[in-house]
Order: sequence, then C-alpha cells, then structure tokens
Amino acid sequence: MSIAFATINSDALKHNLNKVRQIASNSSVLAVIKANAYGHGMQTVSNALMTSDAFAVARLEEAIQLRQYHDNKQIVLLQGFLNERELHQLIQFEIQPVIHSQAQIDLLQKTALPLCFPIWLKIDTGMNRLGISSEEFPHVWKTLNNISGIKGNIYLMSHFANADNPEDPSTQNQISTFNQLSRNISIEKTIANSAGILSFENSHMDWVRPGIMLYGVSPYESQVGADIGLRPVMNLYSRIIAIKKLNAGESVGYGSIWQAEKESVLAVVGIGYGDGYPRHIDADTPVIIDGKQYPIVGRVSMDMLCVNLGYKSDCQIGDTVLLWGDDLPVEHIAKDAGTIAYELLCQVSTRVKFNEICDGKS
Repeated sequence: MSIAFATINSDALKHNLNKVRQIASNSSVLAVIKANAYGHGMQTVSNALMTSDAFAVARLEEAIQLRQYHDNKQIVLLQGFLNERELHQLIQFEIQPVIHSQAQIDLLQKTALPLCFPIWLKIDTGMNRLGISSEEFPHVWKTLNNISGIKGNIYLMSHFANADNPEDPSTQNQISTFNQLSRNISIEKTIANSAGILSFENSHMDWVRPGIMLYGVSPYESQVGADIGLRPVMNLYSRIIAIKKLNAGESVGYGSIWQAEKESVLAVVGIGYGDGYPRHIDADTPVIIDGKQYPIVGRVSMDMLCVNLGYKSDCQIGDTVLLWGDDLPVEHIAKDAGTIAYELLCQVSTRVKFNEICDGKS
C-alpha cells in the first residue's frame, strides 16, 4: 500500500482534448506534453491523447523517449537543437525541431538533410525569449527555403506573453504582428496556447498548442478548470499514518509555528515537500478526508504534514487524504502556496506512486 499516490484519469484527458477541438474546431491540435506531461507521466498521457494531431516536448531526451512509445506520431521539439550531434539525432528519430536562432540555421546549411525535414520556424512577436525577430524574418525565410529538404516543409509559430490576461492589449498586438509578417506566405501557422485557445478566437489558425488545459487546469488566475468546462486529471493522495491528541497551548512541527487554542485531535499525513507538496503553504490550507475539509496546521516537513481534526474525530490511521484533485482544485492549493498550478503539478516527486484510472465519462 503506497503512502503517497496519485491517480491520472485518462478519460479526463480525452474530455479536455475534446474541449479543445470544440473550441478550435478548424485547427489541428499540437498537444504539449513537455516536462513529463506537466508531471502527469508522458507515456500515460501520450497514450490517452493519441487522437491529437501531434505532440510537443521541450527537451531532446523527452522527444527520443516519446519516439520509443509512438513510432509514427509527429513530434515537435520546442527548444530545437544545440549542436550538430543533436541535429543528427533529430534526423535519426524523425523529430521536428523549432528553429529560433541563426546558429541553428547555420547548422542546417552545413548538414546533409533528408529530402523531407519539417521544421517549425519561431518568430518573436513580443515574448522576447526564443525566436527570430521581425526584422530578421524576411532574410531567414529566404535562407531556409534555399536549403534542400526544408523548402515546402516549414511551419510558422510564435508564443504569447500575456494571453492569460484577456484584457492585456499586447496579445492582439502579437497576433497582428504575426499575421502581417506571414500575410503573403501560404504556410501552416500556430500561435495559440491554452489561454489563446480560450480567449482569442482569431489566434486559432491552422494549429493550436494546448498545454495546461489538457490537464484540467485553468490558465487564468481567477478561475479553476471546472469553470471553463475542463476536468482535473491528477488527484494527489496520501494516508493518515498517526493520530495524536494535543492539549491547549501545545504546538506541532518544526518551529512550533502553530499552537492549539483548545484540546485538539491531529492527523499526521504521510506526504511532504519530499513528495512535491509545497513547504510554504498558507495556514489552514485544506485537505479532504472522507468528504470533509480539514485545515493543515504547523509547518510542512519533508515526509509529513499535520491536519487539525477538531476536538474529536472518527478518522482512523490508514484513511485516505486528498491533497488536490476533483473536489479540491490544484489552482486553490497553488494560490495558498504563493505559486501556480503548473509548478505544483510538475514538482510531484518520484516517491509518489502513479496509477492510471478511467471513469467512462470522456
């Protein structure tokens, strides 16, 4: 029996992918499963999302691993390649790189490429991170189309900086810049991330690139996934490993930061920051035991945290504790931790046992 474990709901993944297709019905879907599918497990997630049109990851190691799972799936490497050795690996494993720098273009010019070597050319339209500048684009476009194997095999992409704030005018400015640069080019294009899919219909274009919404999480600070028709994919659990009684005035945990105001029953739960649960969590952040919410008290330690069950309780050693999931949105826990849901999901550690489930509600 695992002390800390998580369930990954493959039907929820399929539901969220279907939601993307309903919203962006005329676009192909490039499902983003980088960082071990946002902490959910790349093999499980990629199997559940096989009806997407392609997969995207960030690191070469991820792309090669994904190729072992899926022989014929289109795979896009978002950070591209660093050197000639990596470029040859991309060719070997039929992985499509994102091109975002002149150094990469120089390597493409020096390398014998296959007759068909698709690439994704990234334009920086305002993120100011990766991408070819607007000024460089005409020259780069001409150069790439003069490389054997690449001409006719180019996709065009960019990335939003502030789409999670629908009121920010910079998103429409980025769309306008992207459209203006590519207005005379017949080419497949993509710019929409999860927030773009949900808030900016004119960003859908030929491809959309959902990430966080596939996992049932809202990209917006003021909403949770359920508010926009998404279903959470991960439920994180642990178990009660001890039950203790505290007298009024007694404290619990490192630093003695919480003291019982009255006689209380505490549950010691077998999960902590060594499992990926955030150490810096607000006082009274809830967990759910047998359908009822109870507050975390004291400092989260590496392997344990404590929950105040009140004056008396029927909870028992071995009872299951929900840390986040269907009935306790990870977005709320992230807010209590002063971070974002992306980080919490990605930092769940290998000590946590993962189990795939299906509920028949996709």
